[in-house]
Amino acid sequence: MTPFESGPVRQLITLALEEDAFDRDATSLALIPPGTTTRALLEVRAAGVLCGMPLLDPASALMLRFPGVHVDWHHPEGIMLDRPGDAASLSGDARQLLGLERTLLNFLQRLSGIASLTARCVKELEGTNTRVQETRKTCPGWRALDKYAVRVGGGLNHRHSLADQVLIKDNHITLSGDRMSPLACARAVRTTRERCPGLVIEIEVETEAQCEAVLATGPDIIMLDGFDLAAIARCVERRNALGARSIYEVSGGLQPGRLRAIAELGVERVSIGALTHSVVALDMALKFRNAAP
Repeated sequence: MTPFESGPVRQLITLALEEDAFDRDATSLALIPPGTTTRALLEVRAAGVLCGMPLLDPASALMLRFPGVHVDWHHPEGIMLDRPGDAASLSGDARQLLGLERTLLNFLQRLSGIASLTARCVKELEGTNTRVQETRKTCPGWRALDKYAVRVGGGLNHRHSLADQVLIKDNHITLSGDRMSPLACARAVRTTRERCPGLVIEIEVETEAQCEAVLATGPDIIMLDGFDLAAIARCVERRNALGARSIYEVSGGLQPGRLRAIAELGVERVSIGALTHSVVALDMALKFRNAAP
């Protein structure tokens, strides 16, 4: 199921339309006679992954506000376009098309940008056992959509909210003990296991000593934050020697181009906040043809 039918996303779409005053376009009301019809092409001007196409379904919360617009898809959701081209054609009431234009592009460009960067990372990791995932560094109100776009690009989702799983970070250790203490890290894992039964337990570590200490407590995931390649290799070697089942997630300013070397060390995940907090929109436009006679 896509998030586009969910209540929060429908509300987000309504908010986007209302802030744009889509039905009070002063320019269109002045220049476009009522009943004018036209055709427009949804142009994708750069290679990338197309994401957000369900918004163009006639039953979507977006298109229900524009009943005078008909859409023909040229490509399905999630397709990788290796060159510029047209993703869809739209036809119908010219005023409605002009009211739809910016809101539609704002959604599609951001989502496609996220999916495209994710796909680039996934491509770099081909042939390894490492998966890429995002973080909670999403645009407020857009989390379900941002994470959906990561899935469309081939990535994994990390926790959706603070309630989904345990993630013990440096600030938790600071407030419950000595931040750099391996013993404090191990104690935090044991405590959360007792108090949060049934939840996945992950802990962020910053030193090899911390990693060594928590391996013995068996968390589901150990996040190696800011480790260099040599330190990651030693942590993997130690885990494997112990036969521990914790999986490793590497984080800390990761960028495409650095992922393959990390994956080849034997970690299971890399988490990249930039997938959603530093989005580069995929270049798209809605280009109109002359008004129909």
